[in-house]
Amino acid sequence: MFKQKRKTMKVISSIGRLQQVIKQIKKKNLSIGFVPTMGALHNGHGSLINASCKENDITVVSIFVNPLQFGPKEDLKQYPRPFKSDLAFCRKLGVDILFHPSAEQMYPESFSTSVEVKGLSDVLEGKFRPGHFRGVATVVAKLFCMIMPDKAYFGQKDAQQAIIIERMTKDLAMPIKIKVLPIIREPDGLAMSSRNIYLSKSQRQNSVVLYKALTLARQLINSGQRDAVKVISRMKQLIKTVDEAKIDYITVVEPYSLKPVSKITNGCLICLAVRFGSTRLIDNIVVGDSWKLTERFKK
Repeated sequence: MFKQKRKTMKVISSIGRLQQVIKQIKKKNLSIGFVPTMGALHNGHGSLINASCKENDITVVSIFVNPLQFGPKEDLKQYPRPFKSDLAFCRKLGVDILFHPSAEQMYPESFSTSVEVKGLSDVLEGKFRPGHFRGVATVVAKLFCMIMPDKAYFGQKDAQQAIIIERMTKDLAMPIKIKVLPIIREPDGLAMSSRNIYLSKSQRQNSVVLYKALTLARQLINSGQRDAVKVISRMKQLIKTVDEAKIDYITVVEPYSLKPVSKITNGCLICLAVRFGSTRLIDNIVVGDSWKLTERFKK
């Protein structure tokens, strides 16, 4: 999918060493693109890395499974960590710096600071995963301070996360452009995710119902249906035809505030979270034209 590039990649695990390297890059007035990840890289991450390599002089990728964003009953210990294959993936795409710190580096014993974006963090995913976005905002803020990127790249699949990070950068006057790229999907429509490997064979086959439900929503809207309740009802009916699919939520929200809407208009976000056994999948689509996240908080 992506063109191979030959380039020497620095692999750094020390915060101090990373800051030294970034300082030298800044002295040369080179632009920095940053892709934060938790590893288990796939072509969704690849699209972000590829964009950063095209748009910046230097691309930094972080691989850090952030314990702050996992709840007590979530899959921190089981989360996939295929570092060798991730290393090869980054080299192939032309990454300049791979930052791979330990939890002890990121959160020493004395660590006592957190970042929270109120209002946007306790709805949708935040309602089902209390404290999750506080952990996300905290680690991303720390990474931004260390790497000082000109641009940072996020995927639309985690739309709420992208919205929260942009709100954070605006509120804290961080001079970073947040870029949100489209969801990369498997041939059958399933959104690529590191957690897809947890699905059993039957769950993987049935998981395509999520994309079918989102496609149905788009078809209903394109045919003139703008009543959010009716669209959601049809989506639920379709997903419930799969016995092992358990819906956490399906909703249509206004993208500035993440508040539910009754009438669907262009720019609205239709998002869902559904469980297949112990595996929880999220997905979304944007109604109408391409979602220009960078224009969202100008008001």
